[in-house]
Amino acid sequence: MLNPHDAWQVLQNAELIFSADDVNDAITRLAIDITADCTDKNPLVITVMNGGMMFAGQLLPLLRFPLDCDYIHASRYGDAMQGTELKWIAMPRESVQGRHVLLLDDILDEGHTLAAIKEKLLALGAAQVSCAVLTNKNIGKSKPIQADYIGLTLPNRYVFGCGMDISGAWRNLPAIYALKVKE
Repeated sequence: MLNPHDAWQVLQNAELIFSADDVNDAITRLAIDITADCTDKNPLVITVMNGGMMFAGQLLPLLRFPLDCDYIHASRYGDAMQGTELKWIAMPRESVQGRHVLLLDDILDEGHTLAAIKEKLLALGAAQVSCAVLTNKNIGKSKPIQADYIGLTLPNRYVFGCGMDISGAWRNLPAIYALKVKE
């Protein structure tokens, strides 16, 4: 966990990757695409905590169809900057049996967590699982899952803001920043 002084230093030395307007435009575009595809499905929308919380909070009011909401919490990161073993923290309370599930997350990085969550939901009986991510990181290699809906494509750098954190800080930023590349 970063102390406030160090958190401010990180932000002051970071590079803006996408502005708040860029993020809002991407979310609006995603809402239009998702609404077109889900109008008659009455999906169960499941947000991946904690990262997907901010994205879901901005996207859900723009979706123009009936839906149910829940969340799931699985993490490979905690406060770390690199992923480790997947930890299941909370499962959805709503039954996914026979449901169309729309999974919301902040970032598709290497894809291991999102792939494991989708696999778990299908094993629990979901009829279909679609994934919407605010961001997809271009890591230069194949991933075990592809998102059905992608808002923005990120460079292969450590990013934060819009639900993504750096050592627990700055999830709340309305824009997306990256650590500066060391020369």
